[in-house]
Amino acid sequence: MGVAHRLELNDITKEYPAVVANDSVSLSIRPGEIHAVLGENGAGKSTLMKIIYGVVKPDRGQILWDGRPVQISSPAAARQLGIGMVFQHFSLFDTLTVTENIALGLPASTNMQELEGRIRETARQYGLDLDPRRHIHTLSVGECQRVEIVRALLGKPKLLILDEPTSVLTPQAVRRLFGTLRQLAAEGCSIVYISHKLDEIRELCHACTVMRAGKVTGYCDPRQETTASLSRLMIGAEPASLGARARQEGATLLQVRSLRLPKSHPFACELEDINFELRQGEILGVAGISGNGQQELLAALSGEDTRADPQSILLDGQPVGQRDAAWRRDHGMGFVPEERLGRGAVPELSLAQNLLLSHQGEDTVRRGFLRFASIRRLAGGIIRRFSVKAAGDQAPANSLSGGNLQKYIIGREVTRQPRVLVIAQPTWGVDVGAAAQIHTELLALRDAGCALLVISEELDELFAIADRLIVISKGRMSPSIPVAQASVDQIGQWMSGLWTEAGHAQA
Repeated sequence: MGVAHRLELNDITKEYPAVVANDSVSLSIRPGEIHAVLGENGAGKSTLMKIIYGVVKPDRGQILWDGRPVQISSPAAARQLGIGMVFQHFSLFDTLTVTENIALGLPASTNMQELEGRIRETARQYGLDLDPRRHIHTLSVGECQRVEIVRALLGKPKLLILDEPTSVLTPQAVRRLFGTLRQLAAEGCSIVYISHKLDEIRELCHACTVMRAGKVTGYCDPRQETTASLSRLMIGAEPASLGARARQEGATLLQVRSLRLPKSHPFACELEDINFELRQGEILGVAGISGNGQQELLAALSGEDTRADPQSILLDGQPVGQRDAAWRRDHGMGFVPEERLGRGAVPELSLAQNLLLSHQGEDTVRRGFLRFASIRRLAGGIIRRFSVKAAGDQAPANSLSGGNLQKYIIGREVTRQPRVLVIAQPTWGVDVGAAAQIHTELLALRDAGCALLVISEELDELFAIADRLIVISKGRMSPSIPVAQASVDQIGQWMSGLWTEAGHAQA
């Protein structure tokens, strides 16, 4: 006779010095059930998942697995039980290959060549493009997420925890993944699904637990809910509507002409003949599947990679292809990388100290001396304006949830009032309320005359805020198309490289 519940959590509590992350949380998941855990950034979802996976030990409460009390002391113990997890912040070693990283969680006797074959087959089966021999440091954030998904699926788990799994996929691949998850569930695998895409939860999940401020505030069947009602359950209100947007297009501020860049390492994507213009008072969206040249384009535009021909990138008509990032910032550019910890913020430094990564004007540094009071005041203003959940401006960056750190980094750049802002994955892993706030801020920046280039794998996001769209595929750039003339299916085809220079997808 089968067990009634695969996993039961009873009154799980976890406290930290500044916050109660989980406050008497109870949750039960049946075999074959796809169960959503829904909540704002900082609601306690990640801590709860880490407790289930053995990364964090609860202060109080009981865990039952297949009806028996267990203590999950480590991820290895969780895997032995049959629990697999894909983290929002990845647990990968940069200097190892994909195969070597996956082998770390397997017995020492594992045949590496055989494992490489299994990785290729699993990746192909689930539509996740992945090269097992690539080193992690050569992968984009989206490609790293694919590694984590494949690693979890290789373990043939009885319970699979997925945190924002569709952010790296085309609309067509999302449908394929959903078919796979339904198949896994039909075979008896329980799935915990964390996503801020409410339409996905309604389409896929059988049950939903809602969390707010560390507590469970409700349960529902998402199939019986609307997107608006799920939003109200999660944040207590519906996200603000972006509304109609009239815009006044201005002068060209950023121009990219015949940009070509050879690979910076063997697994990089070569950029070929990239051309586009970015005008004052517009948002130009860049769509594409992760790993198709977005990383390389961002590095070239930000000044991290200065190998470009000087004339291939023009800022206000000035050739800047070989200018560094500091020079470009001084001349009105702002940047938000896709990698929050390590690139967008120094993990161990406080939020106030991280402000200095981009704010180095008279308000923060004068005659070589740091103005600490001013720095803390600016950081505190960003925390309040963007509703960042943190224990003050002295909180280290790595103490924040992914969504709250993203809000702070974007706030840091927005408050500089740049003339050109290049931003990658602005709302990756961010709840619907915070995403709406970020979109509102970006639109306000646009309406104030800023030119924004938004690189995103979220098509819904690009259709919501962009004025024009271009697609990058295998290092090549499509023609631009006004959002009003584009469709999701068309852009999805272009993401596979199917376009003509006239702007129509090939058959």
